[in-house]
Amino acid sequence: MPPSAPSADDLLAQWQADEAAVRARQRPDTGLAPRALFAGKTGLQQMQALLDGEGPPPPISETLDFVLISVADGEAVFQGRPQFKHYNPLGTVHGGWFATLLDSALGCSVHTTLPVGRGYTTLEFKVNLVRALTDQVPLVRAIGKVVHRGRQVTTAEADLVGHDGRLYAHASTTCLLFDLPQR
Repeated sequence: MPPSAPSADDLLAQWQADEAAVRARQRPDTGLAPRALFAGKTGLQQMQALLDGEGPPPPISETLDFVLISVADGEAVFQGRPQFKHYNPLGTVHGGWFATLLDSALGCSVHTTLPVGRGYTTLEFKVNLVRALTDQVPLVRAIGKVVHRGRQVTTAEADLVGHDGRLYAHASTTCLLFDLPQR
């Protein structure tokens, strides 16, 4: 008999514990990671260094209340806390909050695939909002995964889900890959 899936309450507790562990490793200041932190590292190594607290979290993560939770080759997971300050005039979380969380998961999933000396930029980004989100949902996760790795173009998809398994939005991106200028 296969093991049963964790309950929504158990999953929420796990997500809270995951976030607490990440935040305990993070530096208290936000900012930009120094270039030296990334020198000679693959994209996955760069993302892992940020996750391990070797560089400051980016300012946008503080502004919009989200955090990088995990990275692997071709994958990135961000977790966000929808709050009243993220509301639009209609009384739900603004679509831009959804988009920023999803864009972060998409871009960072692509970033994890980069070899040393390569960079990327977004060519196209599409988001589908499928369910309203309020501050009654304690946490959501944007789970980004690379779909295609090419020499010049990489594509990725991401889902924004609640701890109860509900899908709130999904997105896709196309990114252009290029050689970074020598410094």
